[in-house]
Amino acid sequence: MSVLGIPDPEFMQDEEISMYRDAVGKFLDRHAPEKRIEKWREDGQVEREFWREAGEAGLLGVSVPTEYGGHGGDFRHDIVVVDQVARRGIEGFAASLHNVIITPYIQTHGTEEQKKRWLPRLVSGELVSAIAMSEPGAGSDLQSIRTTAIKEGNGYRLNGSKTFISNGQIADLIVVVAKTDPSQGAKGTSLLVIETDGLEGFSRGKKLDKIGLDAQDTSELFFNNVFVPADNLLGGVEGRGFYQLMAELPRERLIIAIGSVIVMEKAIETTLDYVKNRKAFGQTVFDFQNTQFKLAECKAKATVAKVFINDCVNKVLKRELDVTTASIAKMWSTETEWEIVDTCLQLHGGYGYINEYPIAKMFRNSRVQRIYGGSTEIMKLLIARSL
Repeated sequence: MSVLGIPDPEFMQDEEISMYRDAVGKFLDRHAPEKRIEKWREDGQVEREFWREAGEAGLLGVSVPTEYGGHGGDFRHDIVVVDQVARRGIEGFAASLHNVIITPYIQTHGTEEQKKRWLPRLVSGELVSAIAMSEPGAGSDLQSIRTTAIKEGNGYRLNGSKTFISNGQIADLIVVVAKTDPSQGAKGTSLLVIETDGLEGFSRGKKLDKIGLDAQDTSELFFNNVFVPADNLLGGVEGRGFYQLMAELPRERLIIAIGSVIVMEKAIETTLDYVKNRKAFGQTVFDFQNTQFKLAECKAKATVAKVFINDCVNKVLKRELDVTTASIAKMWSTETEWEIVDTCLQLHGGYGYINEYPIAKMFRNSRVQRIYGGSTEIMKLLIARSL
């Protein structure tokens, strides 16, 4: 049981889930030791071989049906992978992006032919995925994207650029948000799936130099008159892109919130260990009432967040998670994560500012949580619409 003292919810207490958690943990301990993770941080990305290893070990596409090469699990199995990766600080291995955000686009909205073509290779790790939404001039405002995919013969000509793309350097399957009919606004938006190997007109820009998430490759992408076959239009019908995005974004925002709760727990645990061993003025830092009060506040806030997020997960399993609830989860959890990590760093004193200490990495990595997947300000707008 974690420092919060909250037992696993009933839906996570199945023996099969527990066995899978142990298997994922053992795989990560063997194949992602700290020395290898440090190399990923130096390189700015996780090497392709690890994705293939993860696929062989059953960490990818765990909720994809068996008829498409998957493991027939559900959202609980996805959470296990996200949890085990996050608790070990393996921030470059974007399993949550691949499993929970991108693969479901193919699984839920793809044609039967598209599912058979792409899902098995996403499960095996042969394909590493990315989704290209944000542009230099359009972040959260997806209706303002300028990338176009104009019909030509038996396909489309894709032109535009994207930025802030996670897995941008290594992804070889990318879901691209584009306007197939620029005159129709949101109704003219479609999703096209491209395979980058040998794709003429496609290029990758530089890896972006970020504040944190050192091992996570984040890049620019460019599409210069790229030809995309009509068979690669997700779902086979133009103008469905905005609907497809809106259908999947609540789960994306929840998975970010789940990650935030894990970081809250880790921050409190590592800080407790530090303050109970660090001496100052003849006593441990934990002996000071201020330290106890600050950590008590952290535990209270993290407990509220975790109980709420567990309820949101239960809603996903029942197919009841709505946009407003997902927005509340994302806003509350990421803002609370930032408050807790900042407080915990302060309790480390000067050592909290040293990168070799875990709390420093958490601090740098936590900042972007309030931005990607929809900024806090966008979440407030979505919540306000329900009032």
